[in-house]
Amino acid sequence: MAPGTLAVVTTALLDLVLPPRCAGCDAPGALVCARCAAELRGEPARRTPDPAPPGLPECWSATVYSGPARRAILAYKERGRTALAHPLAGALALATGTAVGGRPVVLVPVPSARAALRRRGHDPVARLAALAAAYLRAAGWPAEAAGVLAQRRRIADQAGLSSSQRAANLAAAYRVTPGGIGLLEGFQREGRAVVVVDDVVTTGATLAEAARALRAAGARVPVAVAVAATRRRESSRTDHPV
Repeated sequence: MAPGTLAVVTTALLDLVLPPRCAGCDAPGALVCARCAAELRGEPARRTPDPAPPGLPECWSATVYSGPARRAILAYKERGRTALAHPLAGALALATGTAVGGRPVVLVPVPSARAALRRRGHDPVARLAALAAAYLRAAGWPAEAAGVLAQRRRIADQAGLSSSQRAANLAAAYRVTPGGIGLLEGFQREGRAVVVVDDVVTTGATLAEAARALRAAGARVPVAVAVAATRRRESSRTDHPV
């Protein structure tokens, strides 16, 4: 078993046998307490990076990347607390439903870097997309998740890069898989909105590149949705890894 996978399994087992503590504020008694859950769901809104990269679809998120939302995302993504996928996906589903305005949707997760997958032992964004689609279907919303994007080449760690450096790092980095082209054509014929999803939007470079690859395969991509969006200045650094 790979070290990353072992760490995820160990943490998941500990979450089952130990009294839970809130990932947002560390209060005992719940995986996410009621107050932090409310902050995590936030208020879905258009939160577009400034400056926005060319080709970025209309960009929505459930909340801002700070406080409880930031701590919960990092615990889920980097520290193996995979049970947090459920509240995070709930926030993603709420933001998606608000963004698309009632249209049937297909959620396309951005692909994680191979090194990040090995280190983490799980694919956090793919899991969020699948759960969010399931929550939308449970609410009577026609929704699917489709992992049709793949890496075309190696991508460096995005942490600490400026918007221009991120754009260069991601240029032509994604492609639609051969089987994904037919899936997208079918979803388009059904009238589904293709929504590219991520956990956090920082500069928007990842979502813009994912949208470019989908459009190159003939898909229309009107919306991008994330759980949280950073409040970012061009000169600042970020601790949000890809």
